[in-house]
Amino acid sequence: MEILKNKIKEYGVLISDQVLKVDSFLNHQLDPELIVDIGREFAAIFSQDEVTKILTVEASGIAVALTTAMELKVPCVFAKKNKPSTLQGNVYSSVVYSFTKNETVTISVAGNYIEPTDRVLIIDDFLAMGSASRGLVDIVKQADAALVGVGVVIEKGFQQGGQELRSAGVRVEPLVTIKSLSEGIIEFE
Repeated sequence: MEILKNKIKEYGVLISDQVLKVDSFLNHQLDPELIVDIGREFAAIFSQDEVTKILTVEASGIAVALTTAMELKVPCVFAKKNKPSTLQGNVYSSVVYSFTKNETVTISVAGNYIEPTDRVLIIDDFLAMGSASRGLVDIVKQADAALVGVGVVIEKGFQQGGQELRSAGVRVEPLVTIKSLSEGIIEFE
């Protein structure tokens, strides 16, 4: 997606050679037209996969997951961080570590929102070390549902998350892959 690459070049802020901040258009303030375009792009990529549910993790993945779900005309489910007291009964949970927040949290989904008959597409904003994606894959497995794949807006190709998922047989579809953030330069694959 050239429009996404251009947004990253123009508005992305390098925090370090490992961290790219895209808060101004993707995961704090949202560019609505871009978010809709991202949903359309994911829907096009996975249009032949008979997706029945979109799954993401709160909070940054919700906007792109929702626009993807709208395009595919399926429900969007998000895993909650820190299980609320209202989440009772059959619950699927997984422990994930956030690289950017430097914290470990348990993500949870009510069991009645993902069923064995579902074909689940995971959507998220970033894929770096892969912990959130692996946690969501684990939740899909707990539900005995079929995993269609993982769609990510931005994959940091220089970190191992994407490669580990692919090695485990998971289909990973990034819209943009960053090769390097070294020396203050954003380099795309």
